[in-house]
Amino acid sequence: MAVTAPGDPTPGLRGLLERRFAIAARGSTVRTEVVAGAVTFLTMAYILFVNPAVLGAVEDGEGRSLPFDEVLTVTALVAGLLTIAMGVIANYPFAMAAGLGLNAFVAFTLVGTLGLTWPEAMGVIVAEGLVIAALVLTGLRQAILEAIPLGLKLAIGIGIGLFLAFIGLVNAGVVVHPEGGGTVVSIAPDLANWRMATFAAGLVLTAALVAARVRGALLIGIVATTVLAIVVNALFGDGDLWQGVGPETARVPDEVVGVPSFDLVGDFSFDFVTTLGAATAIAAVLSVMLSDFFDTMGTVVAVGGEARLLDEEGRLPGVGRVLFVDSLGAAAGGAASASSNTTYIESTAGVTEGGRTGLTSVVVGVLFLLALFFSPLAGVIPPEATAPVLVVVGYFLLQTTTGIDWSDPGIGIPALLTITVMPFTFSITNGVGAGVLSFTLIALLRGRWRSVHPLMLATAAVFAWYFVEGISPG
Repeated sequence: MAVTAPGDPTPGLRGLLERRFAIAARGSTVRTEVVAGAVTFLTMAYILFVNPAVLGAVEDGEGRSLPFDEVLTVTALVAGLLTIAMGVIANYPFAMAAGLGLNAFVAFTLVGTLGLTWPEAMGVIVAEGLVIAALVLTGLRQAILEAIPLGLKLAIGIGIGLFLAFIGLVNAGVVVHPEGGGTVVSIAPDLANWRMATFAAGLVLTAALVAARVRGALLIGIVATTVLAIVVNALFGDGDLWQGVGPETARVPDEVVGVPSFDLVGDFSFDFVTTLGAATAIAAVLSVMLSDFFDTMGTVVAVGGEARLLDEEGRLPGVGRVLFVDSLGAAAGGAASASSNTTYIESTAGVTEGGRTGLTSVVVGVLFLLALFFSPLAGVIPPEATAPVLVVVGYFLLQTTTGIDWSDPGIGIPALLTITVMPFTFSITNGVGAGVLSFTLIALLRGRWRSVHPLMLATAAVFAWYFVEGISPG
């Protein structure tokens, strides 16, 4: 008689999961996939509160702003459904949610600058999602991804690693933009405070757990740092140290269950074409599409590489399914007023914990859907608890540096530009564009026409337009 360990799924369920997700074939286990999903969710749970804060910061011409609680609901709803779809359809550990940068473009450019109403702005997002879905169905999006040289793909992953580490330091408050000018970024003038001490303790603990090869190191780090933040907040801050982040951050929540509101679902309009005029409307859609298009490409390469799922040419088998679900994310996010949803680079956190299959994504999606009702619990996690994970994940992504042929300036210089532009401009798209454009121009000027794929030429031309005339989402 077989013995089932406590907490293990039944043999029948285990067999079903194994057949559906090929867990053992990718060197993983059900337990590992569940832990990886929890880590990914905790690492990106901040979007449940950042997205409502960004989208709620601007009033449209009708004096309407989006309510925090309603945006949180649709943020969790769309992220949950799309991430589950990613796991079931593509069988990869990629999680999806509202894209940072894209949401700021919606709020501050489409609504704040161009004067669109919120339904019209979300209509732009739906339109660009449908265009990207068409590109996926025709195979063009996958063909462009495969046309990028391996060295440049590695540089994209490395640049994203630096980007993540930089985001972690910014979220923790270590790196700031100095108000008085001078350097572009600087160390925060005040590091001697309890929030900084919490981040430092979390970073040291998480790094030590990773160095000791403890399973679930990132998850343990997040939970332990959150508990530490709650204690510090209660003992030394009268519960107000994280008040500016959220009312329940680093505090034992007064409520555990909340009632979601779905009033924003379906609140979009294509009247933006009439409001903006055809030319400006096309420019707006293309600008969002470029960011969405290439952010996902960079993320897929980086996460797939960390999971060792890429082939010898740096291609992800079955990437078309990933790109198709991702393209639906833009349309679904706009239709629900959650802004464009895209594949998250924070998926690397779960991959680092051993996640290799779509079961990881299913776990993330289920947790997002649970967050619809348990949003007070999700709000407890402070940025100082997830920032150390982002820094450590950045370390993992930088390990592929040796795979680039730095002796060849034709690939080394574009790689350098990709790696540096990405974090310094806070945009994966800008980094990818700098690398693609410089690689193409250098190859053409040195007479190596045949080494440049025709799609690289076309992509470089698009990025030339993007940098000169495009409306950049940031």
